[in-house]
Amino acid sequence: MILIVAKYLIPKGYSGLAAFPFVLVKKAGYKENRIFINHEKIHLRQQLELLIIPFFIWYSLEFLIRWCYYQDKNVAYRNLSFEREAYANESNLEYLETRKYFSFLNYLHTKRN
Repeated sequence: MILIVAKYLIPKGYSGLAAFPFVLVKKAGYKENRIFINHEKIHLRQQLELLIIPFFIWYSLEFLIRWCYYQDKNVAYRNLSFEREAYANESNLEYLETRKYFSFLNYLHTKRN
């Protein structure tokens, strides 16, 4: 993982993003936030499982489908299977040591909110 502070590359409303092997953060302070970094490491693992490019295709398609379903970008984002897995497990700093392959599939079912 290569951690880079890139204030102007991060979309408004977001703190960072992962694009294997990089994690871009908006502020230097996020580099010290273990929970935030764990969240992004979960995304890096997801990307590796799907061989990177297919991950971004799946992520984009799932986002579009959920945006149509929820009619709200933020709700669509929070309900992406990849994000749901990362948010649900970001506080568990040992999660990646025990995580099973393709665990994001367990978060694929539709959630309301």
